[in-house]
Amino acid sequence: MAVMFLLTNTGYAQDSTNAAAHHDSAAAVVAEGPSKPRPVKNTFASNQIIDAQTVMVPIKGTFQADIQHRFGSVQNGYEDLWGIYGIANIRFGFLYTPIDNLEIGFGLAKVGMLWDGSAKYAILKQSSEYPVSVTYYGNIAVKTVKNPDNVLFTYESERWSYFNELMIARKINDKLSVQIGFSISHQNSVPGYYTKVDTSNVVFKEQKFNMYSFSFCMRYKLTEGTSFIFDYEQPLTAWATDNPHPNFGFGLEFNTSGHTFQLFADNFTLLNTQQNAMYNANNPFGYTSNGVKYPGGQFHIGFNITRLWNF
Repeated sequence: MAVMFLLTNTGYAQDSTNAAAHHDSAAAVVAEGPSKPRPVKNTFASNQIIDAQTVMVPIKGTFQADIQHRFGSVQNGYEDLWGIYGIANIRFGFLYTPIDNLEIGFGLAKVGMLWDGSAKYAILKQSSEYPVSVTYYGNIAVKTVKNPDNVLFTYESERWSYFNELMIARKINDKLSVQIGFSISHQNSVPGYYTKVDTSNVVFKEQKFNMYSFSFCMRYKLTEGTSFIFDYEQPLTAWATDNPHPNFGFGLEFNTSGHTFQLFADNFTLLNTQQNAMYNANNPFGYTSNGVKYPGGQFHIGFNITRLWNF
């Protein structure tokens, strides 16, 4: 439009009024400067892939409702229909984006009657200026299950746990998006035990208060509305005992403009980031310890449903 305006006024260069108008317009264009690079859209279809948070933050004014469901273990086979009739865990969550790049929310999971409050902030968005998107996610969770005679908790502070994660993602092309994440989970209390080093020395050992973890997830679009999704999360901190197992999740995602449905198999069942990172007892691969072979394949069928409304 500026070029057209310039060409239009070239023929009237001798007209002082039009020349002045042209000068003012050109000055305005210079003052505005180059346009800001637009961020890449739809790196992922949802703010979550299986059990991993993604860098996605909905636009301002978006309200979101989530349902997360994990069936029992598939190891019993037909006996409980590969876990579908087994003991399940479910979580309801609600999120809102009050300002640009910030999402806040809360939810309640069945196991432990676990309430959580969360915040997610998009620090950088992939564009011609930035090669990746960077987002922070954190939450606070509290177990509200009854505690008769202080059997589960000696102090109320033991009910609380915390999670912080920094995620880096890139949309490689129209089909493939990948993300890595580094997180720290914190628990207010840890179990401990006494172990005998030799006949004369007994040492007290305990788990650590913090668990550091690494995560990798991806989405590959098969069609416009269907994608293959993958999620792997690896604990990095070694505890004295009862080290948690990694999560290996894979499945399909179906999405429209207003909702996303994910159907998958994975190992996490606690439906809270720090609880999964610190206490996952489901072994995906199997291992041998002290001559004893422990089987793997402890997968659970699950699904996530997300519904969006814009106000």
